[in-house]
Amino acid sequence: MDAMRNPFNPGAGTAPPFLVGRDRELEAMAVAIGRISLGRFERSIMLKGLRGVGKTVLLNEFGKSAVTAGWLHEHIEATEDVRIAAALAALARRALLKLSVMARSKDRATRALGALRSFIKVHVPLGGDAGSLTIDFDPVQGAADSGQLDGDISGLFVELGEAARAAGTGVLFTIDEIQYLAKAEFSALIIGLHRVSQLGLPVLVVGAGLPSLPGLAGEARSYAERLFRYVDVGSLSPSDARSALELPVQSEGAEWSSDALDEALSHTRGYPYFLQEIGKQSWNVADGPTVTVTDVRNAYVLAVSELDEGFFRARIDRTTDAERDYLRAMASLGGPGPYRSGDVSQKLGRKTTQTGPTRDSLLKRGLCYSPRHGEVAFTVPMFDEFVRRNLIS
Repeated sequence: MDAMRNPFNPGAGTAPPFLVGRDRELEAMAVAIGRISLGRFERSIMLKGLRGVGKTVLLNEFGKSAVTAGWLHEHIEATEDVRIAAALAALARRALLKLSVMARSKDRATRALGALRSFIKVHVPLGGDAGSLTIDFDPVQGAADSGQLDGDISGLFVELGEAARAAGTGVLFTIDEIQYLAKAEFSALIIGLHRVSQLGLPVLVVGAGLPSLPGLAGEARSYAERLFRYVDVGSLSPSDARSALELPVQSEGAEWSSDALDEALSHTRGYPYFLQEIGKQSWNVADGPTVTVTDVRNAYVLAVSELDEGFFRARIDRTTDAERDYLRAMASLGGPGPYRSGDVSQKLGRKTTQTGPTRDSLLKRGLCYSPRHGEVAFTVPMFDEFVRRNLIS
């Protein structure tokens, strides 16, 4: 069928696999924005799950929901190199400049921009991530410039929240890959969010990260569980997975044969990214208007190759030899995991204390996570199969 009209291509306009079955999460975000707009407390949302399940897509949809409600939305993706002070300064600047042109909030936003200028002077090194930000407003001292990151982020959030409330709006910050934040930075972010929630100010932070996210937040601040609602974003139910493949094809006037659909579903385990890939490749190889089981079997070969060279390979290219050896040892134990760290070490012929630094580096890179003490698992679905196909002879 026409590859140019492939309904599984990103941005094709049909319901993507990443949003099928996510109505509850979207409704929860809409409710949170509505309640906070009224000055009521509502827990924020932290999305947690493996890679390729649609957390980023949901964050984008949350942003659209906020904008539809008349809020401002700013987004960042955390990395190992991102410093939260610089990132929040850049986000706050963009939001405050928008608020400063609104008649109702002009004076309050001008004060907040002055506080932001002081915040940047103290917390953002010259030449750093936000060191080149221009704030052409007189500095306001005492609001967010004490030098203590947790207190100053709280002060900045309060200034931003007061400006937003004066404008009759709110501000949503979405942070992807939030597990990359250092513990002290995560703690400061939580403290800032706690403060605005105490004051009933319309500033909301929503994050997405790996399954280890609740533990990281709890280590940063013990009361984090009272601020956040943790939502598991995982594989789709069988019925939702079926809809994720059927609906885009039907929108183009085509269909799947029953056995073709069963064959496609058997390869994906309900993971949205893999549903999209098998759907895309099946559409490309099919003559149409019906996708046959032969089409799916041919498409599967192409899909695996595409995933190996893109989705999977991108996550392993920067690993060290020691890290690759550790990943091989994990996969060689069989199954998708989790695996006992002791068993992985034994497979390598080493003690757990010897392999600990390598395990820790894989956790920091986000290639692995620890479901519970003494266990390790891949953060990417079906990564064990990729390793066995490509790294184990």
